[in-house]
Amino acid sequence: MMDPKLFSPLKLGDLTLPNRIVMAPLTRNRALPDGDVPHALNATYYAQRAGAGLIISEGTQISPEGKGYIQTPGIYSDAQVAGWKAVTAAVHAAGGRIFAQLWHVGRISHVSLLPDGQVPVAPSPITANSQTFTASGFADVSEPRALETDEIARVVADYRKAAENAKAAGFDGIEVHAANGYLLDQFLRDGTNKRDDAYGGTADNRTRFLAEVFEAVTGVFPSKRVGVRFSPFSGFNDIADSDPVATFSVAMARANDAGLGYVHLVEGQTGGPREFPANAIETLRANFSGAYMANNGYDRKMAIDAVETGTADLVAFGSLFIANPDLVERLRLDAPLNAPDPQTFYGGDAAGYTDYPSLEQAA
Repeated sequence: MMDPKLFSPLKLGDLTLPNRIVMAPLTRNRALPDGDVPHALNATYYAQRAGAGLIISEGTQISPEGKGYIQTPGIYSDAQVAGWKAVTAAVHAAGGRIFAQLWHVGRISHVSLLPDGQVPVAPSPITANSQTFTASGFADVSEPRALETDEIARVVADYRKAAENAKAAGFDGIEVHAANGYLLDQFLRDGTNKRDDAYGGTADNRTRFLAEVFEAVTGVFPSKRVGVRFSPFSGFNDIADSDPVATFSVAMARANDAGLGYVHLVEGQTGGPREFPANAIETLRANFSGAYMANNGYDRKMAIDAVETGTADLVAFGSLFIANPDLVERLRLDAPLNAPDPQTFYGGDAAGYTDYPSLEQAA
C-alpha cells in the first residue's frame, strides 16, 4: 500500500520538502545566558529532528528590544549567527531543512530583560495581563510605550537585518512570527492597536506594518521561502480582536500579495481547545493561494485526513516533536509515541531536550 499523502513531498518554490510533517517553533529557553547564543546542545537537538519535512526554529528575537524571556536565542549579533550556523550545518548534515522564526515580543516583556532597563514597545501603551519568565522567576510584564510612527521603519529594518543574518547562518528560509500576542499580532488586533496614524484604525492600516515586514524579508529570501504564522482565534498573551475573520482575511491577503510560500495557522487557542467559528478557516484560506500549514492538537489520523482531503497542505506538530525526535518515522509506522514531560519544556540542560529515545534506541 502507498503511504498517505502526509508522507509525500511538497515544493515550496525551489525547495522540496520530503514530507508534509513540520516541526513547529518551540520555545525551549536553552540558549547560552551570556549573549543568548545557540550552542552545541541546540545543534544536537535540531539535528535529531531532521526527519521533519521542515523544521521551524524556536522564536528568535530580531533585536535586543525584541526579547521577552530568559535564554531565548537572538539573531542580531555575530556570535548568535555563528551559533546558528553550527545548528543549520548539523541539520543539513542529517538531511534536514530548517527555517528561522523571526520574533519580536513587543509588550510581552519585562524591563529586566531589555537593554538599560528600557520599557517594552507596543502599538499602544496598554499593559498585557500576562507574565513572562525573568532571571528572578515569573513576573508580570512591564507597562509598554507606544512605538512612534517614525520608529516603525527602524523595526522593519531590524526584520530585514535578521533575515540577512538568517541567510548568513545557513537557514533555508524564514517564518515571520505574527501570532500569539507578540508585536506583529498586537498591531493586527483592534484590542491592542488603538493608534490613529497610518498603522491603526482600519484592518488595512493595522496590517500595514506586517506588509512592510513582508516586503523587507522577501528582499532577502525568495518569497516562497518565507512563511508567516497567525493565531486569529487565540487569546494567548491577553490578545483580542472584535472581528478576527475580517482582520485576518486582510492579513492573509497581505501574505498572498507578498507571494509567501505558506501561512501557518494556529487553529483555535494556542496550546488549547480547537475553537473557532464555523467555516472561518475556509474563509481565511480563500484569501491565500500558497500552502496552508495547520497546527494545534493534531494526531496521526487528523493529520493524514487533513492532507488527504486538502484541508491542509502541511501539518505542524509541537510537543510530540519534543518527545519524539523521529516523529515522522513513528507516524509513518503508526508506532508508539514517547510522552512529553512538561517539567523540562522550558530551560535546563539535556534532560528532556536531547535524551528522548528514538525507536531504534528504545529497541
